[in-house]
This record gives sequence, structure tokens and C-alpha cells, in this order.
Amino acid sequence: MNEIGLAQRCDFVIKADASRVVTKLFIAGQELEGGSESRTRDTANRVMALAEDEVDSVMTALYECYESRHDNLRGVFENHAEMVSSFVTEDLSKNRRQLLGAAFTHEFSLEGAAVCNPSLVVHPDQHDMPEGGVRLVMSFRAIGEGHRSSICFRTCEIDDQGKMMVHQPKRCPVLAETAPAPLSRDVFHAALRDVGLDGDTAAAVLDSLDARFSREELQASIATVAGERVIRLNFAEMSARLLALTDSFYSATFDESTTLCQRTLWPSTPTEAQGVEDARFVEFHDPDCARYIASYTAYDGRAVSQQILETDDFLTFYSSPLAGIAAQNKGLAFFPRKINDRYVALSRYDRERNSLAFSKNLRHWDDVSILESPEQSWEMLQLGNCGSPIELEQGWLVITHGVGPMRTYGIGALLLDLNDPSKILGKLKQPLLLPNADEREGYVPNVVYSCGSLVHNGTLYLPYGASDESVRCAMVNVDALVAALVA
Repeated sequence: MNEIGLAQRCDFVIKADASRVVTKLFIAGQELEGGSESRTRDTANRVMALAEDEVDSVMTALYECYESRHDNLRGVFENHAEMVSSFVTEDLSKNRRQLLGAAFTHEFSLEGAAVCNPSLVVHPDQHDMPEGGVRLVMSFRAIGEGHRSSICFRTCEIDDQGKMMVHQPKRCPVLAETAPAPLSRDVFHAALRDVGLDGDTAAAVLDSLDARFSREELQASIATVAGERVIRLNFAEMSARLLALTDSFYSATFDESTTLCQRTLWPSTPTEAQGVEDARFVEFHDPDCARYIASYTAYDGRAVSQQILETDDFLTFYSSPLAGIAAQNKGLAFFPRKINDRYVALSRYDRERNSLAFSKNLRHWDDVSILESPEQSWEMLQLGNCGSPIELEQGWLVITHGVGPMRTYGIGALLLDLNDPSKILGKLKQPLLLPNADEREGYVPNVVYSCGSLVHNGTLYLPYGASDESVRCAMVNVDALVAALVA
């Protein structure tokens, strides 16, 4: 199978950069899967046993080696020292306290293994852009040690001649400050419904709360109903699930002094322990929602679940869980606006076919039907989307992916009716993109995959990951693509 011949590859390539490192707390003895007994006390005792002149010498060398790689390294050491301060009973000199923190710090290379799966949206700041040009936000998945994933960003620009360029990242990636976010009664009901626990007991706990409530208010309501547990079926299991779900509602905020390319969304909850993957950002047109939203996959090392990110400025993000059958597995992609007063999304809940889902509240997706099944040889194993649909005059342009023999990924396209997206107006029989000779080798070979494209001045800009080894981009003339879809 060959490409249809419409895509022109851009000349830039984003490679994984192992020097992009962040600092994380390191507890010796707990780094292996499953964990083991911490060696915190023994480590702290060894720090305390060192002579003061050796402490000073070690810290001088550490600052010289690592301070240029991180913003506020001394503050990191102080924070980590505070976390283990209960293991030390005597006063510490400033340098010894810093060494104590350094002993419990390690670097994590965000892109040490791979970069892949980008999406594109229009940047909220178009200041100083020339007429005909546009500034963009690219998100992509970075994979580091232990296959742990995070979401990183780059600033891109398309000039008035249509050429796309990517800004070089600034040194010192930074992680967001996270905090609990308000909880949603509707989402809790929907999540319980997914596991068959949304009955009278759940109603007794949740329906006395406001539509938005706090963890403390939930705990108080659970405590009130606990007195009736003898007559409340599945009380223990239901209340445990409710409390666990609270962790999945959080905000992530970056300092205004950071640049976009420094900001990194790091796993922040138990359901994200092993990674946050494949954010499908889209600029959303709804006065009741944030300007930008994205679905993404939370992975705990065993199971996946889907979350929604919301942001207006790429400085503060709000994350909350998605529920319903269409939100199972991976790959939910939101349409950029409501259709007939309902939210719409593409889904791959059965892991094999493209489906269409509807919702009244953007977070609960139970109304779902099959849209497209594998037909061509290059998609015989499975189908899925490559990000949110793009609205054209002729219909909804959907960039898809298919998996064929040798688990080779290709990128295709559909055209859906604007008012009834369950109607397919056209489909490519040949893929837009297949891995070429320069794109086959990588962490995951024979893959081209995207999480979101956009159209500017009649050209589709299609960013894609190539074999989890690099991020690249292709350009496609929209009129030519639509003609191929409806032929």
C-alpha cells in the first residue's frame, strides 16, 4: 500500500532531547516496581556522619555541576530536606541541610526515551504576528525512564508564506504546582454508574451536596450516611471509590515567568502514576467552557482511564475524569463545538473501530454508536482518530489512523456531514501518510500518529510522531484532500 500522494513533509524534526531534565524526590529502596522498605533513615544518618569540611566540598561540587541545569536548585534541596527532616534530630548547618536534600533528589529526563503524538492549536497570544501568519501551540508526549510519560509544549509559527517553524525550547523545564479542584456531582454519579454502584446509597451521599463540592464536604456526607451502613448495600465499596475519585480533580498552575516550552504536565494522581499520554487539544467554541480543552489518557501502570484538561492560557490547567462507555480505553477526541445542542466526540471505546458519541455535559459519554469499521488492508487491525475534527464548509474533516500488517500505522481521513456527523461523505482508500524509510526506526517502529491538526489559509498542517523517535509535520492542500474524499 502506498500514500495517496497529497502530503508534503516539512523540513523540521523534533528529536528527543535527553538533556531536558527535572528534579524529583528520590527515596532509595522504593525505586523498584512494587516498592520495598525505605532506606531513608540510613541515608540521613550517613549525611549526618560526614565532616563539615566534606559537606562543604560536596555542596560546592554539586552546585557547580547541577545549578545551571535547574531553576532554583537550592529551593528544591530545601524542600526535599524538609520532607525527610523527621529522620534528623539535631540542628543542621545550611550546607548540611542542602546535602540532606540533595541525597533525596534525582534528575528525570523527560524525553530520555521518546517524543511522539503531537497536537496543534492556535496560540492565545498573536501579538506581533505578521498578516497571514499565525502562532501555534504544539503539545506532545514525552517518554522518559521507566516509560513514564508527561505532556510537553512547543511554540510554533506559520509565516505569511505558509512555512512552519518550531521555536527552540528554553533550558530548565518546570513542573506545575498542583492543588485540589472542585468536585462534580454529575461526574461522580456517572463514574459510579460505570461500575454498577450508582444506586440509593450513592444518592444518599451525593444528592445532599451542591453540584460542585469539596473533598471535605464529601467526607462529611459519607460520615453521615455511614450510620446507616447496615441498611446501605455496598456502602464500603461505594464510599472507597468516591474518595479515590477525588484525586482525579486537580488544577496545575505554572508561574507566569515561565515560557510555554518550559511547562510540563507531570503525572499528579494515582491513576496517572505511570504517565499522562496523548493529549488531543482543540480550540473549543462554547461560552460555558474553557477556550482550549483536551482529552488525555491517564495510565497507572496497569489500567487506563480518560481525563479532560481545560485551559484558557496554557498557564493554569484543570483536570477532571471522564465517564461513560465511550470514554473507556483511549482516544476520545472532542468536536470543537456543539452540534444540535449536544457535545460530540469521536471514540475508540472498543479498541477497533471509530465511533461517534454525544453528551449533554462534556464529561459523561454513554450515547455512542459505531461510525466506521476497518475496510482497507492498511487498517485491517484497527481504526482510530488522530485528533479532533476540523470544520470545513464541505463537512467535518477527520484525520484518522489505521493499523495494518506488521503493526504498521498509517494516517487517513474522513469527511462527515456538518449537521449529522453520523453520515460519512467520503473516505480515503489510500493513506495520507505511511512511515517512510527515514521514519521507520524508533522506540516503537513503523508508526506515524497524530493527536491533532489544524487548517490555516487552505493548508492542513498535520503534526505527527514518527516511530516514537521524533515529531514531524506534513502539509496537505485542503481542496485537493476534499476532492479525493468525495471522489
